Amino acid sequence: MNLFTLSKTLLKSEQSNYSKPIVKITIAGVALGVTLMLLALFITAGYKKEIRNKMVSLGAHIRISSVEENYSFDLLPFDRTQPFIEELSKNIHIKNVQFYATKVGILKTQDQVEGIVLKGIDSTFSWKLFLPHIIEGNPLVYHSDSASNKILISKILSSKLRLKVGDKVGAYFVQEPPRQRSFIIEGIYQTGLPEVDERFVLTDLRHVQILNNWMSEQVSGIEILIDDYNKLDALGQKIHSEIPYDLKAETIKQLYPNIFEWLALSDTNAIVLLVITIIVCILTMTSTFFIIVLEQTKNIGILKTMGINHKRVVNVFMIMASQLILRGLFWGNLIGIGIGVLQTTLHLIPLDPASYYVSYIPITIQPFTLLWVNLLVFSSCLLTLLLPAYYISKRISPIEAIRYEV
Repeated sequence: MNLFTLSKTLLKSEQSNYSKPIVKITIAGVALGVTLMLLALFITAGYKKEIRNKMVSLGAHIRISSVEENYSFDLLPFDRTQPFIEELSKNIHIKNVQFYATKVGILKTQDQVEGIVLKGIDSTFSWKLFLPHIIEGNPLVYHSDSASNKILISKILSSKLRLKVGDKVGAYFVQEPPRQRSFIIEGIYQTGLPEVDERFVLTDLRHVQILNNWMSEQVSGIEILIDDYNKLDALGQKIHSEIPYDLKAETIKQLYPNIFEWLALSDTNAIVLLVITIIVCILTMTSTFFIIVLEQTKNIGILKTMGINHKRVVNVFMIMASQLILRGLFWGNLIGIGIGVLQTTLHLIPLDPASYYVSYIPITIQPFTLLWVNLLVFSSCLLTLLLPAYYISKRISPIEAIRYEV
């Protein structure tokens, strides 16, 4: 009889009737721990991804603007036809280069006034990430011959100003001389981010250029979308070093430090939960292991009288422990992935967008995370049991073990 068969037989033997409920509780405990760890990591990854996508949807991963900005949204202009822009387009990690201009103003209805940042965009704007946020109406359409007077406003602004798609609204801009424009609501968007929804109104880039008395080549900034968020810092530094001295490149981490520092706290919370859960799993497995060894004292004595040395006895009980851990991992993975798939598909668990920026708990199932969590739990529990298994097996005398059980 090989060691695997022997360990399986001992685990199912009649002598383990007392420990059977404890074994089931242990498997359930490991399964619950694995489920919690997977969900914590999947939710953390999903939440960070969702917030990043929201931040990028109206802007980009990296923004180039003038160094001598006046600490407002009325940025100093620069020429969009500079040679370095063509070089940016050749970078294989850059997916899109888009241009924009901003202008601070006021939207006014008969009885309501709201301050806004009018953001002008053109045909270079990437709608792929922003389209899911348009809840009413349509995206902007650009005309080659004239500036469009249509705008996209947020749901927050439309509620405050009591505007709907198709309505006209007046916009006022404090400058010399003061200017007024009339716009038509083409669509309403909602990102869930107050930093975006309470400020930005999208319109044709040419409107902002006309309001600022700029030439058609002048813009407030350049927004860059990249193919891999993990390359953000490196690409940000590289682009900053390659652009003219009077311009600067900033990543979304630098533009919105408070949000990304807040997201970093979720990593800390996930790590703390991970450590606590692993400790609980180890303690549960250790206590169950001692119970199984005590119940199998007679069998240990018999095995030693048959000539099996203590090292092989240790291997038998480590295989028994491995079987319990693997059962717990199986059910933990099944439950964790199942909940993740259901939440991703059906959005069963909602959130308050005002507090969490999203309307449901986002989950991203990552195969690599799945692999290392299973390896971590399995190896941690097994290595923790190795020393007590070796010590107990060596201390048990065959004659005393058999006499004690008889």
